[in-house]
Amino acid sequence: MSEMIESLKDKLKEKGYKLTPQRRATLDTIMENQGKHMSTEEIYDLVKEKCPEIGLATVYRTLQLLDELDVISKINFDDGCSRYELNNHEEDHQHHHLICLKCGKVIEVEVDLLETLEKEIEENYSFEIKDHKVKFFGYCNTCKKIL
Repeated sequence: MSEMIESLKDKLKEKGYKLTPQRRATLDTIMENQGKHMSTEEIYDLVKEKCPEIGLATVYRTLQLLDELDVISKINFDDGCSRYELNNHEEDHQHHHLICLKCGKVIEVEVDLLETLEKEIEENYSFEIKDHKVKFFGYCNTCKKIL
């Protein structure tokens, strides 16, 4: 975790920014809730517990900055709300997401399901693929039982 903070400090310094207490609290909140795909408002509510003086606009600007610095990723699950997750630069690609149409639960699929298809596309179309994003929409196990 401290390695990530040091890397962020360097990135911020390169761009002429500092790691303010508000930015640190926002990043800490995202790191503490890894895998939860939180909205700006959800992040703000949690950051406000640690940093009561922080404003929603500050959290918005911090998330935008962290996204620009490639520390976090902004994700759209087609529900009208942007969500954020910590970038894992050890992965070659973004992982896939399963999104429940009833309760909105998001499940991460860690396996890259499209490796073979990617290779075939690259060979057949002489196209170099750098990344892909896949979202599956359906019903989670709990909601399936209710339907």
